[in-house]
Amino acid sequence: MELSPLEVQIRILPSTPGVYQYYDKDHKLLYVGKAKNLKKRVSSYFTKNHDSYRIKSMVKKIVTIEHIVVETEMDALLLENSLIKNRNPRYNIMLRDDKTYPWLCIKKERFPRVFLTRRMIKDGSEYYGPFSSVKTVRALLDLIKGLYPLRTCKYDLSADKINAGKYKVCLEYHIGNCAGPCDGLMSETAYAANIDNVRNIVKGDYKNAAKHFESQMMEYAANMQFEDAQRIKEKLEILQKYQSKSTVVNSKITDVDVFSLISDETHAYVNYLQLSHGAIVRSHTLEIKKKLEETDQELLEIAIIELRQRFNSQCREIYVPFEVKLGDQIKVTIPQLGDKKKIVDLSLRNAKFYRQEQFKTIKIVDPDRHVKRLMAQMKADLRLDEEPVHIECFDNSNIQGTNPVAACVVFKNGKPSKKDYRNFNIKTVEGPDDFASMEEVVHRRYRRLLEEGEPLPQLVVVDGGKGQLSSGLKALDRLGLRGKITIIGIAKRLEELFYPNDPVPLYLDKRSETLKVIQQMRNEAHRFGITHHRNKRSKQAIETELDNIPGIGEKTAVELLRHFRSVKRIKTASKKEIEDIIGVSRAQKIIDFYKNENE
Repeated sequence: MELSPLEVQIRILPSTPGVYQYYDKDHKLLYVGKAKNLKKRVSSYFTKNHDSYRIKSMVKKIVTIEHIVVETEMDALLLENSLIKNRNPRYNIMLRDDKTYPWLCIKKERFPRVFLTRRMIKDGSEYYGPFSSVKTVRALLDLIKGLYPLRTCKYDLSADKINAGKYKVCLEYHIGNCAGPCDGLMSETAYAANIDNVRNIVKGDYKNAAKHFESQMMEYAANMQFEDAQRIKEKLEILQKYQSKSTVVNSKITDVDVFSLISDETHAYVNYLQLSHGAIVRSHTLEIKKKLEETDQELLEIAIIELRQRFNSQCREIYVPFEVKLGDQIKVTIPQLGDKKKIVDLSLRNAKFYRQEQFKTIKIVDPDRHVKRLMAQMKADLRLDEEPVHIECFDNSNIQGTNPVAACVVFKNGKPSKKDYRNFNIKTVEGPDDFASMEEVVHRRYRRLLEEGEPLPQLVVVDGGKGQLSSGLKALDRLGLRGKITIIGIAKRLEELFYPNDPVPLYLDKRSETLKVIQQMRNEAHRFGITHHRNKRSKQAIETELDNIPGIGEKTAVELLRHFRSVKRIKTASKKEIEDIIGVSRAQKIIDFYKNENE
């Protein structure tokens, strides 16, 4: 049997680490992936029966496979990350935060300046960062300026020009912000010592700077130079105050990168904490848009490589919540107890907060994206075959068996559709029977939708446990809708979700959006049902008194009650008072009715 060109390409792949690239018929790049074993990994795309529509769609388009062999799996990960960023393949995940980040620059020049910049120029200058916010860099610069007198001018301070007296000190010198190197008032050696201390502070090492200031302060004090000692003491206090702002974890935990990940159906969020000398010196969260069925391990590996490259991290150890494969050069630790575990939990909390903030932002600026994400999340959480774009929720209302009613509320795209709400008066059930009432209203609702050719919901929620769920299911069975509509019950006490023929309830995270939507529906159905029940009881109270009077209609009764506030006051009102409201003829009918009743 003759092999297709694609099968030939797969057969000749080596069983070594490397990166593979899929192209379509127009030689457009579809996907870049890494593999420990190229042949085994690529073959799996064409031999497995994939559940994901996106993977099936991509595989159908593959015409050409190219590959690059590398030495180790770590090299494959680095190369994959580089190719994805440079080529932006259609089916690879998207790293969302391509902003220009601020850096702190120590300029390569005589008497170096220290300043904030967003542009990296390859001129030999030192760049620290990038930082996740400008505020952080400015706070750091304020600290440095408060500790060390560094120049801010752009003059060429060559020895020849200084010796020739070309420059004179400026206002910065007179207010104490600069030591005047332009006028030969500060030596290059002393200035270089300050720059060394600046480097240590930027790296998060405050210890050497603190020791330097302490020894200076003691030396001034020993020489009776108390004003100078006080000035150094103030600098030391500034340094200690800034250091205390950092989240101190454990002084033994130093030079470590911490990563954590949370994900849903469409996106993942990876938080990165950098620890130096027992304190958190950087926190950043990366949002990743999924394209295929990437695992959490794959997503975290890609994010770790990207973030370490972006922030120029040289740490040899990382903490993560689960196993990742990054080669032998990086020590991977999965903490189980103590301070190490706490810092991983802190990273995870940061990722969760970032995700919640994104949801809130998306709701405001991009509601369509929010709806898509919510529908995908609800489909996954509730184990549905399709997204629950149209959901209906039922609730029964009766007080001591009187005036039994039910309510049906409708949500579309996760939001109330109030024009589709419906109320039901229970017709076939005698007394307070919740189960029979639920069966009646569910049957009536969907019999009518079928008769009128209206669209059916993807999901039905009944307020109650197994009993109400069974009743709703009976109604669907009678209409032949079992399997066509998913029905679940929600019990109030523990917010348990019950499914037909499943004795074990489903418990969702109390903070999940899916549970919040279901709770909102249940509460809305209860409110709508109670309002209808209250109105019905009020109307019945009016009917028992005034609607029994011949010739007095509903409008007249309402008019009288609006004025007199109660039936009792109408009974005791004079004929003249009633005539002023409804006229002579109808007033006489009311007077006659209550007169006969009294007799």
